[in-house]
Amino acid sequence: MFWDTTYILVIIGAIICMIASLNVRATYSRFGDVYNKKGFTAQEVAMQILHSAGIYDVRIERISGSLTDHYSPNEKVLRLSDSVINSTSVAAIGVAAHECGHAIQHNESYGPLNLRSASVPVANIGSTLSWPLVLLGLVLGFPNLARFGVILFIFVVFFQLITLPVEFDASRRAVKILGERSILIDSELKGAKKVLRAAALTYVAALFSSILQLLRLFIITRSNDD
Repeated sequence: MFWDTTYILVIIGAIICMIASLNVRATYSRFGDVYNKKGFTAQEVAMQILHSAGIYDVRIERISGSLTDHYSPNEKVLRLSDSVINSTSVAAIGVAAHECGHAIQHNESYGPLNLRSASVPVANIGSTLSWPLVLLGLVLGFPNLARFGVILFIFVVFFQLITLPVEFDASRRAVKILGERSILIDSELKGAKKVLRAAALTYVAALFSSILQLLRLFIITRSNDD
């Protein structure tokens, strides 16, 4: 019943996300072999950036994995992955600086970050329940239940949409600080920019994929009504 031509939208979204993921890993690998001339580790750079912004209450911790780096606003913890924390590569420093950008956003109560944080619970509910509700509504013949599932998925798309300015702004802050504080020289800074640009494109790809899924949900529920 649900194997139809709309699956092409899912396939297109998956391909786009795969290309973006491969691109960020390839770009990180390329500049992961380019080391900054001053010999700073990513952890040292993160500490410098945080302190220069007047932030002293954020801990820096190691987290296992590769490219699992993130900043946790609730815990005030900046976590750097195994491949980043002690690396002196341009790629690692770019990633660490980007996460510091999020910490600075949090410290300044950056509007889009606050909106994204407030949207997390609803987005999680939408991500978990939207498809089950749509399928149940279609199978049981309850169109309103299916429509409610679509509405929940809209919140998922909205969350990914407001994520874009948060991520782009964090990268902008990172590049600006790395340049202004002369942590990286011009040629190294260009490499860090490319890494962050590739990372940002993964969020664009995720949004586009979710929009395609939302379009599929609209088509499925509309076809059932007809």
